[in-house]
Amino acid sequence: MLATVIYGERDVRIEEVSDPILTAGTNSGGDAIVRVVAACVCGSDLWSYRGVAEVAEPKRIGHEFIGIVEAVGSDVSKIKVGDFVIAPFYVCDMTCANCLNGVSTSCLHGGWWGADDRNGDFADGAQGERVRVPHADGTLVATPGQPDPSLIPSLLTLADVMGTGHHAAVSAGVTTGSTVVVVGDGAVGLCGILAAKRLGASRIVAMSRHSDRQAIALQFGATDIVEERGDAGVERIKEMFDGIGADCVLECVGTEESMDQAIRSTRPGGTVGYVGVPNGGPVLPIRDLFGSNVGVNGGVAPVRNYIEELLPEVLSGAINPGLVFDLELPLAEVAEAYAAMDERRATKVLLRP
Repeated sequence: MLATVIYGERDVRIEEVSDPILTAGTNSGGDAIVRVVAACVCGSDLWSYRGVAEVAEPKRIGHEFIGIVEAVGSDVSKIKVGDFVIAPFYVCDMTCANCLNGVSTSCLHGGWWGADDRNGDFADGAQGERVRVPHADGTLVATPGQPDPSLIPSLLTLADVMGTGHHAAVSAGVTTGSTVVVVGDGAVGLCGILAAKRLGASRIVAMSRHSDRQAIALQFGATDIVEERGDAGVERIKEMFDGIGADCVLECVGTEESMDQAIRSTRPGGTVGYVGVPNGGPVLPIRDLFGSNVGVNGGVAPVRNYIEELLPEVLSGAINPGLVFDLELPLAEVAEAYAAMDERRATKVLLRP
């Protein structure tokens, strides 16, 4: 079968790899084989692509996909052959204490696509034609029947970016009447706007300099656009919110500059919800946080815990997060998919095997 392999900086290739089989690994009875209907490139994939995260040797890559179950192991009881399923960007069993506490990203038996899990079992990268899914009963969520093809992009966002944007909003404490600022206009930031709107925010500011992304932000519920950055951006936000800042700020980038922007845009007693993968040295100014009572909450988003909550609204059309995909390519053109996102020619790229 075909799958994406990353060799190093700006070097991703589509290659023939071995088909996944149920007998692989130490816990194969809980496996499923899923034929990928759609996958995508994530902003966090770009850290390896850009050479920020070292690639020691060629490896499978990708961690967001949806598809149809082709086979299940002997211990799988909830997921069935023929099910249309959503796979979160990690593997989890949904039975351990951490999963049940709502933090399935810290599953005691789970792990990450394209890496060994906590039992030493290797999980496939997701940008390919088929994927072996460990802990299938916990990891996968089946839709009720076969979804309308038009919903494919939005369903795919539940594997990562919609749930991650939702986690930022939840972590920041967004509720009815909240004022919200979103730092970052990538797919996660845009989904954070949609999540804040869904949770009842009264005013939502998108910090964005890109007209195409501003258009999506407004469609998702942003009430204001701020293009300034740094001191000028903080001053602009404070002017908009009583001279003190917003109730809730969503940090959706992961750099030192974006975290500084987020913290300084939050009113005393407000909260930053952060989900940007920390690259580029973000730091927390503890003395300033102490003095202002600004809280910082968040981390890697446990999107598996959110899928059942968000799925009905995607299926009904109440939310349409799939609008973040502004380029669709065949898997064979995965190198162009990475280049388009790296060069900001695309917000997020959907791949069809």
